[in-house]
Amino acid sequence: MAKLTIIGRIQAKPDKIELVRKELLKLIPETEKEKGCIQYDLHQDHKDPAFFLFFENWESKDLWQNHMNSEHLKAYLKATEGCIQDFVLNEMTQIG
Repeated sequence: MAKLTIIGRIQAKPDKIELVRKELLKLIPETEKEKGCIQYDLHQDHKDPAFFLFFENWESKDLWQNHMNSEHLKAYLKATEGCIQDFVLNEMTQIG
């Protein structure tokens, strides 16, 4: 099975940028320890600091699904409840 690439786009509410940034950064060390995590990179836009992007690579969809059910992701969702303006998640496969 091909590895799974995830693009996660997070738009924080303008008055919640620093809180969201802090909580997103907390996810990195825990997620990088997870089975199946190949790459888990967080980016912040230069012109729109409320826009964050995760670029992730996972060994399989099942292992990524374990991440989506992890305790640290649940803690992030609770901590940022009401702070996110928009969230888009793309599940992708590299084709070239």
